[in-house]
Amino acid sequence: MLTTCTNVLITSSLLMTGTVEEGPAWYRGNTHTHTLWSDGDAPPEHAVKWYVDNEYDFLVLSDHNLMQQGETWFEIAKGGRLTPEKVEGLGRDFGEDWAETREEDGKTEMRLRTLDELKERFESAGDFILIPGEEVTDRYRLAEVHINGLNLAGPIKPQHGDSVQETIQNNLDAIIKHGKENDRQVLAHLNHPNFRKSLGASNLAEMKGERFFEVYNGHRSVENERIGDRPSLEEVWDRALTMRLRDGAGDGGLLYGLATDDAHDHYVVDAVSVPGRGWIMVRADSLDADSIITAMKKGDFYASSGVELEDITHDGGTLTIHIKEDPGVQYVTEFLGTSLGEGDVGTPGQVLAITNANPASYTFDGDELYVRARVRSTRLHPRPYAEGDLEMAWIQPVQPVKEDSKGD
Repeated sequence: MLTTCTNVLITSSLLMTGTVEEGPAWYRGNTHTHTLWSDGDAPPEHAVKWYVDNEYDFLVLSDHNLMQQGETWFEIAKGGRLTPEKVEGLGRDFGEDWAETREEDGKTEMRLRTLDELKERFESAGDFILIPGEEVTDRYRLAEVHINGLNLAGPIKPQHGDSVQETIQNNLDAIIKHGKENDRQVLAHLNHPNFRKSLGASNLAEMKGERFFEVYNGHRSVENERIGDRPSLEEVWDRALTMRLRDGAGDGGLLYGLATDDAHDHYVVDAVSVPGRGWIMVRADSLDADSIITAMKKGDFYASSGVELEDITHDGGTLTIHIKEDPGVQYVTEFLGTSLGEGDVGTPGQVLAITNANPASYTFDGDELYVRARVRSTRLHPRPYAEGDLEMAWIQPVQPVKEDSKGD
C-alpha cells in the first residue's frame, strides 16, 4: 500500500527544488511493447528510440514467448513487415553501417538486434534502462491468457492448464519460481482481461502470488470499456478487489492496476496499437530493475494516460493526491471504493467523493473496504485509444489503517 504511517515520504516536488539530494523519484515506463522479434512492425532499435526520444525512463520489450536473444534474421521485402524503407530509416537514425544484412536463398535479410546490443546502445545510468521481459502467451480453449514477466533472466514457456484459472496460476507460478531460482526481483502482470472476452473478475480475484493486471491497455482490440453487459476493466478491478478483500479470494490483499500501450504499430500515429497511449509512473529509490520492481510490489506507482502527479500519500486515515497542473487544464478527482454497511458489502466501486481541489483528499469514515482514485483532465489524449479520450491517471487502492496497527 501507499502508506506513510509515521514515516515521511520524500516527494518528487522536493527533489525538483533541490532541497533534498537523495531519495525516491518518479520514473516513467512502459512494460508492454512488441517488435519484429514477435508480432510488432518495427526493428527493436526503432521501437526503443521512440521511448528514449519521448523521455521515458524504462521500457520492457515484451515479445511473445521469447526474449531478444540469439541470432535471428528477418526478410526485407516490399509489402512485408520489414520493408526496404524501414531499413533505410535505420541508416538515417543509427548510421549507414548499422543494419547487418545478407543474401540467403534468394532473399535479403536483416539481423535483429539483441537485447544486449540494445542495452549497450541505449542505456544510460540514471536516464534510461531496458528491463528484460516477455509476454508469456497461453490460452485455454478460447480464452487468451497473456502474462508479462518483468526482469526475467531468460524466456519462460507457456505452462498450460486444465482450466482458465489453472492456466493463469501455472504461468504466474512459473514466473515467481524463475525469480527465486535466478535470485532476482521479478514481477508478473495479467494483460488485457477483456481481450476476446477471455477473463472476468473472478479470474483476477483468484490469482495467488502476484496481484498486478492491466486496467488500461492502449491496443484498440482489447476492449477496456464496458460493452453491453460486459463490465469495463475498472468495474472488473472493483469487483475483484471486493472478492479478495471481503471473501479472501486468491490470497487476499489488494490488486494493483497498470496502464500500458501494448505497442505493435511504430510507424503510424493513429494506428491500432501505438506507443504513448498508457504508461506507469513508479516512485523508486533509483533507476534500476530491482528498485522499480520493489517499488511496484509495494504499490508505490500509478497508471497514467497523460495526467502527472507530484505526490501520493496515505497516512492510514486520509488518501491525498497532489496533481501536477498544466496551464489551462482542469482536473477532477474521483474517489471510488466499496462501502460496508451493517456487515454487508455494498456495490463494488461506488463513487465515494468527487473534487476539483488540488491536492485532492479523501478521509476514511471507517465504512470502506478499500479506496482508490482516478484523476480526469480536460485535455484530449494526443494518441487516443478511442476518439474523445481525455488524459487520466489511476491511483492504486489503499485500505484504512486501524488505530491499533499504526506504527507496527
